[in-house]
Amino acid sequence: MAGRHRAKRIAVFNHKGGVGKTTLTANLAAALAEKGKRVLLIDTDPQCNLTSYLLAEDVVDDLLDNSDDDNGETIWSAVKPVVEGDGAIRVVKPAKTTTDNCWIVPGDLRLSELEEELGAFWTACVERKIKGFKGIDVLSSLVQRLATAHNADFVFYDTGPNIGPLNRAILLDCDYFIVPAACDVFSVRALRTLGKTLTTWIDLWRGICEKAPDGAPLLQGSPKFLGFAMQGFRVYGGGMVRMAAKYQARFEKRLLPDLITPLKKLGADLSPSSASASRLIDVRDFSTLVQQSQEQGVPLWQVFGGQPYQLDEAKTAFYDLADEVINRTV
Repeated sequence: MAGRHRAKRIAVFNHKGGVGKTTLTANLAAALAEKGKRVLLIDTDPQCNLTSYLLAEDVVDDLLDNSDDDNGETIWSAVKPVVEGDGAIRVVKPAKTTTDNCWIVPGDLRLSELEEELGAFWTACVERKIKGFKGIDVLSSLVQRLATAHNADFVFYDTGPNIGPLNRAILLDCDYFIVPAACDVFSVRALRTLGKTLTTWIDLWRGICEKAPDGAPLLQGSPKFLGFAMQGFRVYGGGMVRMAAKYQARFEKRLLPDLITPLKKLGADLSPSSASASRLIDVRDFSTLVQQSQEQGVPLWQVFGGQPYQLDEAKTAFYDLADEVINRTV
């Protein structure tokens, strides 16, 4: 994309639920911000979990109650004119989080209405209609303007657990994607669907772009696999319990044939080229620390009343993850 802002756009994506993607997104963003990076969060999950994590309950209620107004400040407020077909996006003001240099565009239940329109926009793209390309580009255009205004280094999309039109538009806009996973059989099985879905999206979009009309805005359409994060496992004697380690091994075994190889066949420029090189972080089960973090709206390592050893361990883990993300996206 000509003139695309330098900020690295990253989706934390897995169509399987219950893998800790919101906790991962919030704490990775905070760690990057504390390391001096400017981070913009885009809550594109209609459940608004990231927004509820980082903003006070009364603030979230007020944002949702007024999102349909002319001065609304949620992501729905931004895309509403496009969905209703009577205007271009409206640039909203991101909300500040408790971490300096970290902002969030609040989510909204009504974003599901954009998802319905994105299916029609995709069909219009296939038919080479300029309105389809402009519609598919709506979130990318919003991010472009906000990243420029805030001089962002990183933009993170917090996605919902599905493989619908909304996540398709998001993934095709991203430079990278991170796959959060749990130590269970469902995460292993989900890899094949994930790989098939992503390669299909990329391949179809390439075909659409080849026939796009002159002047149509085009999503960059080639997200790189940044790596995976295994989360929520219990530890014993300093390491994973046996069952968790078993499923992690199975996950890594399937990663190459189910995700990395299919993307390579499309000519994708992958960052990590093997399962072992793809591991970004192992995040143990921090038990009640996560709940306290969500209730207080702060990173895990800033929880008031947390056990010092847990706070230190959480900070080390996410600071290491931030360094890894910085190094892999240079």
